[in-house]
Amino acid sequence: MSIVKQLARSIRQYKKDAILAPVFVVGEVALEVIIPLIMADLIDYGINVGDMNYVIKSGIILIILCLLSLFLGAMSGKFAAAASSGFAANLRHDMYYKIQDYSFKNIDKFSTASIVTRLTTDITNIQLAFMMIIRIAVRAPIMMVCAFLAVLSINRKIALIYLIVIPVLGFGLYTIMMHAHPIFERVFKKYDKLNAIVQENLRGIRVVKSFVREDFEIKKFEVSSKDIYNDFTKAERILAFNMPLMQLCVYTCLLVSLWLSSQFIVGGEMMTGNLVSLITYTMQMLMSLMILSMVFTMIVISKTCSERVCEILNEEPDIKDNADPIYDVKDGSVSFKNVDFSYTNNEEKLSLKNVNLEFKSGETIGIIGGTGSSKSTFVQLIPRLYDVTSGSVEVGGVDVRNYDLTALRNAVSVVLQKNVLFSGTIKENLRWGDENATDEEIVKACKLACADEFIEGFPDKYDTYIEQGGTNVSGGQKQRLCIARALLKKPKILILDDSTSAVDTATDAKIRKAFAEEIPNTTKFIIAQRVSSVQDADRIIVLDKGEINAIGTHEELLKTNAIYREVYESQTKGGEE
Repeated sequence: MSIVKQLARSIRQYKKDAILAPVFVVGEVALEVIIPLIMADLIDYGINVGDMNYVIKSGIILIILCLLSLFLGAMSGKFAAAASSGFAANLRHDMYYKIQDYSFKNIDKFSTASIVTRLTTDITNIQLAFMMIIRIAVRAPIMMVCAFLAVLSINRKIALIYLIVIPVLGFGLYTIMMHAHPIFERVFKKYDKLNAIVQENLRGIRVVKSFVREDFEIKKFEVSSKDIYNDFTKAERILAFNMPLMQLCVYTCLLVSLWLSSQFIVGGEMMTGNLVSLITYTMQMLMSLMILSMVFTMIVISKTCSERVCEILNEEPDIKDNADPIYDVKDGSVSFKNVDFSYTNNEEKLSLKNVNLEFKSGETIGIIGGTGSSKSTFVQLIPRLYDVTSGSVEVGGVDVRNYDLTALRNAVSVVLQKNVLFSGTIKENLRWGDENATDEEIVKACKLACADEFIEGFPDKYDTYIEQGGTNVSGGQKQRLCIARALLKKPKILILDDSTSAVDTATDAKIRKAFAEEIPNTTKFIIAQRVSSVQDADRIIVLDKGEINAIGTHEELLKTNAIYREVYESQTKGGEE
């Protein structure tokens, strides 16, 4: 699908405005072309012959036409503004909703900064270009054609001058565009990089200040900003040639036409009023070409932006619902059957290899392993955040690919490594788990997650406002709030991906005890670095380089598995020594 067709889908309910804008522009242009003809007659048949009745009559007509032209121009501006603003709003909506359907794999393809740039700067440029296209880009060519036809009716020999110049001008503009477009493509990619630097710096501002790295970050920003400046300057230097080129062509036409006109007037082939009209039409063509120069510049810039926006719109989510999905998740049993997984779909670069495991509903499963052993990858296959490369993952005896995605993920609560809270009250954050949860249900979930004890200490309790990213609560408090939020879903499977790392061991033990007593039928997967967090699990999986190294109870693994024993001893005997 072409870029234009793809973007045109987002006009939708603003089609009427997008059509009416150029319609009013055509009316405005028609009046502006007629006005010089009436002025010429006023001079030739009114002022020159001293007919005041003709002058008054023509003057009244000119006033009416000017007011009507003003009205049509204002209406075209109104409809163009409504159409372009609505188009941009729809385009942002379409992009944002498309991103919501992305899997983790799709999101990994685009950086956060790049997506933000496309949703803001790129769409703003497309909006400006669209407004210019439905108004100015319609007005300028029609004005040029009408003015040319008017000149042709006055004197054909003079009109031929413009026919010679237009192909020269078109070739020059095409050459400029071909040289400028690749630079703009490069510039907007560098914008993504700049935004990534800003985002990273603001997110990690406390680390930057604690390590006194402000100068380093400023220098990094300046290098990226300077790079954009250099490329933009280069592109603008190329685009700057279009104005001198247009002025050269138009003023050449003006001088030649004035010289010829003077010859024709002396020879009696033209009247004085025709000369005034000719100058007016020439200026109209001059202004039209200059306006086209602005539109041309904006289109060159927006072409790159349009390609970047269409990349988002055309990206197909690699995880989709089955044609006839299952909506009921029977229980929390999970089984891995010959599972291999690669982030790149390359069977030679597998993150998980030959995983065959079965878990009963209600079991508590501990997962332990070194950094990079694919612990998080293992659990992310259960709610189908990624799809297996080969084999299958089953929940409730059904392949996860056969479930409706919403139904599956409602049955699985995941507390990821990077805990995220959103700006809003504690209640509003917790109701992400269940938007209809009662206050009693919220309190109960917080008690299970041992979050109630610190929430009650806040002056506003559950109405305490959480700053963006949860910066006004500690790491441990944030983790407990995220666990409470996950519990509110009343899941059949609960996944804690190293979600108690910032919690003290006593609180960690309380949370695990509450899980065992209050949600015994929920299957629990607990990824942890601390052996104490998983030692009471029904079974513990030891992962090593994407493979199952061992599986068993705490006592069994201490006796039979060297990796588990080494981790345990480093955390117990090492501490005692």
